[in-house]
Parts: sequence; structure tokens; C-alpha cells
Amino acid sequence: MKTTQGLFDHMVLQRNTRNVSQTEFGGECAASGVLRARVTKGGRTVAGFDGIVVGQARRGHFSGQLRGLHTGGPYHIELCIEEKEGQVRERLAVHGVLVGDMWILGGQSNMQGCGRLSEAERPEPFVRAFFMDDHWGPAKEPLHDLSVAVDPVHTDLNGGVRPAPNTFNGTGPGVAFGNELLHRTGVPQGLIACAHGGTSMSQWDPSLKHKGGKSLYGATMRRLEKNGGRVAGLAWYQGCSDGAPDAAPLYTARMRKLLSAFRRDTGAPALPIVVVQISRLYGAVDGSVHWNSVQDQQRRLPRAISRLSVVPAIDLDLDDLVHIGGKSQNRLGRRMAQAMLALRHGRKEGLPPIELLKVRIERNPQTGTGDVVVEFGNVMGKLEAHGRPEGFELLNPRPTRGIFQITLESKKVRLRTIHSTTDLSKCMLCYGYGFSPYCNVTDSAGRSLPVFGPVALGKPVAMTPCINRLRVSPLLASAGKLHELPYPQAGCSALELEMRAFEGDFCSRHPELAARAPEDMLVYYACRIRCTEPMKLHVDLGYDGPLKVWLDGKEVLHDPDGINPAALGDARIKWPVEAGEHEVLVALGSNGGLAWGIYLRLERSDVPLRLLKQGPGSYVMPEVLG
Repeated sequence: MKTTQGLFDHMVLQRNTRNVSQTEFGGECAASGVLRARVTKGGRTVAGFDGIVVGQARRGHFSGQLRGLHTGGPYHIELCIEEKEGQVRERLAVHGVLVGDMWILGGQSNMQGCGRLSEAERPEPFVRAFFMDDHWGPAKEPLHDLSVAVDPVHTDLNGGVRPAPNTFNGTGPGVAFGNELLHRTGVPQGLIACAHGGTSMSQWDPSLKHKGGKSLYGATMRRLEKNGGRVAGLAWYQGCSDGAPDAAPLYTARMRKLLSAFRRDTGAPALPIVVVQISRLYGAVDGSVHWNSVQDQQRRLPRAISRLSVVPAIDLDLDDLVHIGGKSQNRLGRRMAQAMLALRHGRKEGLPPIELLKVRIERNPQTGTGDVVVEFGNVMGKLEAHGRPEGFELLNPRPTRGIFQITLESKKVRLRTIHSTTDLSKCMLCYGYGFSPYCNVTDSAGRSLPVFGPVALGKPVAMTPCINRLRVSPLLASAGKLHELPYPQAGCSALELEMRAFEGDFCSRHPELAARAPEDMLVYYACRIRCTEPMKLHVDLGYDGPLKVWLDGKEVLHDPDGINPAALGDARIKWPVEAGEHEVLVALGSNGGLAWGIYLRLERSDVPLRLLKQGPGSYVMPEVLG
């Protein structure tokens, strides 16, 4: 006689709203008859559980229900199958069972745990884990030991090779999460470990559930169903693998699909969910707009999904390029526990994570320049920083370095800038801009501000950063003011273009052109873009010499009188495009060595205001192919 579902040694049974067990279980047996249970605690029989009928056994299987055990434990449960006339044919003892709350831990490596094991929290007897090898025990790191995982998906994702055990790293937020919940509620906690490092939202697609243990979602559901199918909530840390051009725009929609499936398959339409906002990434240079987009979409998830909180992690220490260190993982786990309690029980358990409320511009009466005032909600105590507050950035659309002082004013932050109020209205504001910002503002409870932005300080626009990776021609013979310069007969392929990455926003050919001055020269810049849907674009240009522009081979602009200095807004060209690839070709005359280069960026003008206010992750922009 053995259990196969819902009741195992040392497990945590999920309590119901009356704080008692409501567990269905089953298993395999040889006998048939009535299934009885006797429950003891501390050597004494629990009232009402002295040989009670809990189910039935027949045809090699038994099933039953264990209802009414009060929160706590540990309980010793004796099951027996009784045939006619009270004859007992089979017995089974289940040891050390607790009644409390169970949680799914899902996501990728920072939930799996990569912090030093030497910095892990000590196990608590009343915090248990369902480990990857399908056994229950005291929750201790590593919770996610993929080297012993039962579900084949964890081997498949490792190239078909079973992952090697890691004896040095493995601390995640899970143990601290469970320990903090135990300390604050006195209720036993159970953790179902389901995360796998490096995994993306597409790999967590719930439509793959039918694959069972061959998919991440299917494996999670298998593990949940094995333990009774009911949980108190979901703790989730994932998103790093989706900070890429193709995946970032789909993040919110994929999260809605995934979390809807979790609520459907757990039978809990209001299942509480705590999501960690992804932290930092060292070593990456390009593409932070997609990383920041995922972070800002995560910040805004509570507006799209009910009963969900997002916990910032931007201020925490890393142990390597992307993984939060052991001590900081413990801090994160406690933050997640506090957020979960506030989500489930309201403000009597504390405030939800800090949220951005409002951003406005004020004229500074002393300097005449503009201040940006940022207001936050759910601040416990007041905003604080160890040392000088850091982490805010103005964009236009790249960083402007215009903030010279940051002052914390209780639940507000005042940013003193070098810009006029008019210029500020054209900027956007971020907290935690880029891959690896330094952010150190918390509240008195040690909870970080969320990464946010870019948030428009004036009317929001859908604008690419200045494109500084272009295909360029060698220096060519002068075409004067470009009056007679045609589109190349064989297209761009005739121009011997080579890819070049420029520093900063200005695509300058100055060293080459100045070396040939006062000789007049001609240079070309070319850029391909891909649009996944029809768009109304504007091409925004700055230039300092004679200029001619072709869009998809059609001449759209000729300015023979371009002169330095170059400035964005020198020309603005309407460009309605269909889905597919398109090309920008720009010819620049060197003006006898006085012209240096161009600015180039794209604005999409057909994005609804409501999506503009939600931020870049809420709409599709052209993909710059170079």
C-alpha cells in the first residue's frame, strides 16, 4: 500500500478558508474495502480522527479525503484498508504532515537560485519543500537541484544531458520567502520548486501542458496535482530571457496567458501572485530598451492583472553578471513574503510594494530652471538612501545627463535639472535606465523603488533612439549641392556600403572628411528597418551639409543649403509604410569639409495615446536592422 497523490511523508497540506485541511489523496494497494484513518499529534489521537472512514479501496487503487485537520502539526496519519467484519488487510503510515499554505515557485535562474550556498538561510522545521526529485523535506537550499529532477524537461533544456549538481551556488529567494511567512503568520509553509534557469516565456507556454513533464508548465502542473492540486499562491521571477527585440513586445500578453492558466488549473480565479521585477545585467551594451521595456511592463502588470504585486529588485547585490547574491536573495524573499501578505490580507499586514503615482515639472524659483517632482505611493515611513540618492535618468531620447541634484522629500523625489521647463517637457524620465544602473533609493522598511520608464514629462511620443549603427559608403567624388544626384541605378548594393557603429547619437565622418578639406566629398548612409504591421512613421533628421534622402528608392527630400551645426529637427519626413522591410538612404555633401555627419531617428505617429501612456512595451516599433 502506498500513496501516489495528495498525502506524503513531511508534506504540507493546503488549508482552506476555515484553516483546516481539505485534502484528496490516492494510491495503490492490493486489498479492497473501506479506507480508515487514525491521526495522532504528539502521541495523542486527534479528536474526531480515531479510525474514521475517509475513503474506499478497490481494483488496486484507493482514494480518500482528509478534512478538518487544524492548521499546524506535525501529524502522524495511519491508513488501513478494512474488509468485511473489521478485518484489516493493509496498513500505511504517513509521518510528519503539516497543515498550512503551499506555494508554487516558478521562473528562471534567479528563482532557481544562483547565490552562494554559504549565505543561505537556515531551515525552519515548519517550512517544507517539495524538491525536484519528488520528495518532501525541510526547505533548505538548493531548493531547485536540477541534477535530480524527475521531469525530463529539465534534462531536455540542458541539451539532453542531466544537469550537474552545484555544491557552491544555489541560494534563491524561496527559503527566505517561506521562513518569513512562517515567522509572520505562525502557519506552516510548503514550497513547490518548479523553476529552471535561462527559460523564456515561450518555454513556459501553458498550451504545452499536454506534454506533461516534457514541458515546464506541464511539469509544474504534474507536481501540483501530485500534491493535491491546491495552493495558496504563486511566486514568480522570470523575464531576463525575454529582454530581446522579438520577445519584449509580447511579454505582457504572454504573462496574462500564463497567469490565467495558473488560476484556471489551480481552481482559484483570485490566486494571489507575486512577481519580481527583473534586476540588472552586466556586460551587455546594446538593446537595453528591450530590457527596460520588460521591467516597465512588469511594473504595470497590477493594472492589467488583478490580485498581483510586483516586487522591485534593482537595488540588490549581484554575485555575477545577472544573478542576485545569496544575502540579497534572502532580502528579496522577505520582500516577496511581505508583498504576498499585503496582497492576501490587506494593509493590516503592511503596504504593497512602492508604486509610481505621478511625475510633474515645476519651475525652480531660485534658478529659473525646471525641477521634476516624482511622487510615490505605498511608501512605508519615508524615502531614504545610503549616501547620495542615485538611479534617475532623463532621456531625449538618449540620456541627457541633465540632473545635478536629487532630493528626497518624504514620499516624493525632487530632481533639480539644468533644463528649462520647456525643454523638460520634451524629455522622458526613467528610474533604473539601462542594463546596470546604480539605484539606492528605498523606503524606511528597506523596500526599493521600482524601475520605471521611460515616462514622458510632456506629451508622450513613440520614438526610437537615434540610430547610430548604419551602413556607410567610402568617401566619394563631389556631387556639389546634390541637385543632379540620382538614386543609384543598382540600388544600395552599388555603393560598397559597410556597417559602422558610431559613438553617441551623431553619426560623424569628421576625421575622414576634415582630412580631405577643402576638397568637397560625398558620403552615403543607409539603414534598413522591419515593420511587423503597417505604420505611420516620421523620419527625423539633423545634418550640416547638402542633403538628399530616398525612402524605399523614392526621393523625398533635397536640401542643397544644409549647414552646420546639425540638430535633430532640421528635417522631418512623413513615411507611411506597410508591413515588411524598408530602406532609408541619405546622401550628404561635405560642404568643403564643413559638414561632419547626420542624426537619424524614427517616430511612429499612429500609436493611440492610451498606449503611449503605458510605455514602449505596449506598442510595436520598427526594428532597426542596420
